[in-house]
Amino acid sequence: MLSASYLCSSCVSFFFILLWLLNGCFGGDPYVFYDWTISYVTASPLGDKQQVIGINGQFPGPILNVTTNWNVVVNVKNDLDEPLLLTWNGVQHRKNSWQDGVLGTNCPIPAGWNWTYQFQVKDQIGSFFYFPSLDFQRAAGGYGGIIINNRDVIPLPFAVPDGDITIFISDWYTKSHKKLRKDVENGVDLGVPDGILINGLGPYRYDAAIVPDGIPYQLINVEPGKTYRLRVHNVGISTSLNFRIQNHNLLLVETEGSYTVQQNYTNMDIHVGQSFSFLVTTDQNASSDYYIVASPRFVNSSEWNKVTGVAILHYSNSLGPASGPLPDPPNAYDTYFSMNQARSIRWNVSAGAARPNPQGSFKYGQITVTDVYVILNRPAELIEGKWRTTLNGISYLPPSTPLMLAQQFNIPGAYKLDFPYKLMSRAPKVDTSLINGTYKGFMEIIFQNNDTTVQSYHMDGYAFFVVGMDFGVWTENSRGTYNKWDGVARSTTQVFPGAWTAILVYLDNAGIWNLRAENLDTWYLGQEVYVNVINPEIDKSAPLLPDNAIYCGLLSSLQKDQAQRINFSGAPSVVDASITVLLAFVIALFSYLIR
Repeated sequence: MLSASYLCSSCVSFFFILLWLLNGCFGGDPYVFYDWTISYVTASPLGDKQQVIGINGQFPGPILNVTTNWNVVVNVKNDLDEPLLLTWNGVQHRKNSWQDGVLGTNCPIPAGWNWTYQFQVKDQIGSFFYFPSLDFQRAAGGYGGIIINNRDVIPLPFAVPDGDITIFISDWYTKSHKKLRKDVENGVDLGVPDGILINGLGPYRYDAAIVPDGIPYQLINVEPGKTYRLRVHNVGISTSLNFRIQNHNLLLVETEGSYTVQQNYTNMDIHVGQSFSFLVTTDQNASSDYYIVASPRFVNSSEWNKVTGVAILHYSNSLGPASGPLPDPPNAYDTYFSMNQARSIRWNVSAGAARPNPQGSFKYGQITVTDVYVILNRPAELIEGKWRTTLNGISYLPPSTPLMLAQQFNIPGAYKLDFPYKLMSRAPKVDTSLINGTYKGFMEIIFQNNDTTVQSYHMDGYAFFVVGMDFGVWTENSRGTYNKWDGVARSTTQVFPGAWTAILVYLDNAGIWNLRAENLDTWYLGQEVYVNVINPEIDKSAPLLPDNAIYCGLLSSLQKDQAQRINFSGAPSVVDASITVLLAFVIALFSYLIR
């Protein structure tokens, strides 16, 4: 029989071993696992049934809700009839462009295959979204929200909201994405969309002469006297949208990972690919429900007047349905109003975000610029007999072997590092030309919009500082108007027609990163470029070529059988697995001690 002293000593040892195990299991950054099947589903966003792209049967897809520095594992099963990639709009993938989900970094996931994304949301907070990046697929759906919460040790720069609501706004066509991309290839304008969706649903019947009966609409239920955080994303194809809520202010607090100076707006222009967070306080008398509206901007056809997205904000003590006219939008053609509104959005330099030090600790206005690119777009034109769009006269041609793989395996001639600093005096061409970025250099990019519509530009891997925008042609004297103190850091910016927007970006994230038009029609026809950023020193912390990499193009012979691929299907989280292992060990150890 065991002595009492032996049992006591053993229990103390057991206790310390248990503490050590718990620290080992839970001391690192947590993992979350998602298992997604992406397929066509039937929906009726505008009343008639049509095929959309859903995730696990949902349209829009599920919210990816994580916290700064968490590790995310998403196992994707492609049940479409064509290749697929998912990209994570605004997630920076520090040192890990292997997970970026665009053609420059990944071979597409073939139909019927699965592939597992594995990335860390390192040093980020904020509101973002994911979407399918190939072949106009976003026009059919496949998108969903990304929420990256503050760590507990870093307080929000506002009181914790009573609720968190994600809202997707988008233009929508009843044509399939395949027909839409064929139209774009043939030089056919997209035309007026069939509707504006809010969370994948059509408009509330605010006007019986405009909205048919029987269309499902979004109803957002709230309690009176509360404050809600609304994360609003324009996930559409090509239409800038004005967002507003009847009789309610929108207190802007964050955009694409940056806390902003807190300002009230009655409405906000949200351009394609952009994300905003507002605080909305339910301080009205609830005599009726309230309209939530997303309406097109800068359009000049009477047909557009019939295309408005309308949802309902419903107080629990509401006395009746919403009625009467919709809240007024800004003047439809007033781009000056929209530009001034964009200029008013400022970085909250005193707030902590992913790290406890204030955002403004990074004094971007004091850094010397190392490279300047003036990037000029043009409307679609015929190049070598095909409709193409260009940046600085070059329409991007994706190589058969993705850029990251070509670089990894030293494939000669896959791309050129000769993207011009400005528009050259030569005929436009189709080419695989990259920007040769300098690691830890500070790049100034000026987007000059020679098109007739607002264009949005997005950069993967980074948040850049929007330091200036104006109408006319940018010159070196324009730098005198730059905001060098609190220009907001974000990943998507608008460029108005006949105008320019200037950004500054610190190239501290090694990899090959996509810089693209977010408007699907111009992106699909070639308006993108990749920025090559190589760390000249060996970085042992940088992720290597993924074990589950798909090979294509010149490397197709390296492709393994699909059955050998990594598959995390059915594993809800690493924490669950750790608990299982821990409990088994505890039971075995305790059984040994009491024998």
